[in-house]
Amino acid sequence: MALTLNKEDGTGMSDANSYADVADGDMYFEGHLYPSAWTAASEDTKGAALIMATRLVDTQFQFNGFRAHETQALQWPRERCPDPDRNLVTSTPLSPVLTNYVPSDSVPKGVVFAVCEMARELLIADRTAAPPGEGISSTQTSSATHNSSGGSSSQTSVSYSKEDTRPIMSRVAQAMLAKYGALIQGGSGSVRLVRA
Repeated sequence: MALTLNKEDGTGMSDANSYADVADGDMYFEGHLYPSAWTAASEDTKGAALIMATRLVDTQFQFNGFRAHETQALQWPRERCPDPDRNLVTSTPLSPVLTNYVPSDSVPKGVVFAVCEMARELLIADRTAAPPGEGISSTQTSSATHNSSGGSSSQTSVSYSKEDTRPIMSRVAQAMLAKYGALIQGGSGSVRLVRA
């Protein structure tokens, strides 16, 4: 079965699986200094990379506001998500209330561009898999020889560090998305209790 890319058009599609299509990616990479991973890929591979990048954006970020439609497949479009770059405008022609929210019938360009950037990153390397040695701080091996029994033994100890682990989301994509929400950080599993 062939993969079909369904770009979210701002209506809250129930079958959308990407915020960008191949044409969006081609346009984005026209102004990119390092487009070779994108330009060398086939149309099908580009589509698959955009779909996977959308999955990562939706699972790695908690966006402000809430989904605009109950049945939509993706996190966007959203209601009440502030856009810090937008001037205050009336929310509806009949309402005098001024807001700076992202329109609830659209996907911001920053989200589309972040998906394109992540698609390129995924074409370069699998960012969802840990490379060999990632997270290992040091490895020590000790061995001992027993003269009376003639046997020998060895022991290996490994210490781990979280400081060198590569983030799944590239720093560029994180910066593009930061104005609309926050990266979900892995933690201790504790939950902050707020009393009403």
